[in-house]
Amino acid sequence: MPGPIVILASGFLIGCVLTALLPIRNKLRTAGKSWNTPRHRRDIMGNAIEQRLLHGPNFVCIGGGTGLSTLLSGLKGFTRNITAVVAVTDEGGSSGRLRQEWGVLPPGDIRNCLVSLAENDNSLNRILNFRFDRGELNGHNLGNLILLAACELTGDFSKAVEELNKLLAIRGRVLPVTTETVVLHGETVDGRTVKGELELSDNGSLMKRMWLEPSSAKPLSDVIDAISGADMIVLGPGSLFTSILPNLLLEEVTVAIRNSPMPKVYVANLMTQKNETETMNITAHLDWISSVLGEMPDYIVVNHTPIPEDYLLRYRERGAEPLYLSREEELYLERNDCAIVSADLVNIKDGKYLRHHSQNLAEILMRIARDSRENNLFE
Repeated sequence: MPGPIVILASGFLIGCVLTALLPIRNKLRTAGKSWNTPRHRRDIMGNAIEQRLLHGPNFVCIGGGTGLSTLLSGLKGFTRNITAVVAVTDEGGSSGRLRQEWGVLPPGDIRNCLVSLAENDNSLNRILNFRFDRGELNGHNLGNLILLAACELTGDFSKAVEELNKLLAIRGRVLPVTTETVVLHGETVDGRTVKGELELSDNGSLMKRMWLEPSSAKPLSDVIDAISGADMIVLGPGSLFTSILPNLLLEEVTVAIRNSPMPKVYVANLMTQKNETETMNITAHLDWISSVLGEMPDYIVVNHTPIPEDYLLRYRERGAEPLYLSREEELYLERNDCAIVSADLVNIKDGKYLRHHSQNLAEILMRIARDSRENNLFE
């Protein structure tokens, strides 16, 4: 008999379906009424916007965590042709508990990306990110439970994600990089072996090499198809060792990226992360990516705006430092044919958190895509 988690989330899924049918009912009720109305004019404008989105560039965005969801929330205003490829090695919080107790792949990062690509992300954020604070559900958020329920109902994690892609009518789609249970492993510079995302995050700045087990794990075929058909491949922003690199450790993914003739762009983080990337500058991040990927990205997007002093002090107390390109790093990137795009990318979210400015970042990526298409740089 299904437990309370699955029953609760299944009921929510049914509610979502009924809600999705309401616009159809309303359209039938208003059929035949005069077209010369403000609503009809809004419909015409909406259709024009929809056509523009449908013909936008085809982006594949690879990563996980809040960095990827921030990027997606801006990019969806320019195109519907977005595929988010998400790492499945998360072990913390609600995702880690569901992975351990139910054997399901961690749903947290996928949930965040689904919400970011949804038409009305503000309302969905409040609902799907609602976190229970007592009882058996303490610590879980509703979106994770819905993904768990969809997985139980369909019997397959990728099918569950695909169903939610459709149900939420998102602008694009979200794909787990693999549906196999994989675990991060690494070796530090002093010869220690670390296992799992949490241990690797605590030792990231000391890593010498890293890999996935089982090494035979395969990515989804849809992921490879998306990369092969992309107009641009975007890496990051996000945690280097636990959000971006886990996707690239699947050999078929890196081969597909290298074989693509289209621009590859790395979006640098705003700050270092305690333990994971402390003491690492931007080129140290990029060196890890290029060593695993097998080539240097064509572009790197970096922030040049100073972090407000009060937030800088607050983040420094947590062991994080701002990431800016030095002149030596600029020369290094120029020697390696990696074009630098520097911009104002700082945004303060909810008056608390440093995040990339999603609109500015999306505009930069659109400009790179447009310029590469007009100048045939990557054909």
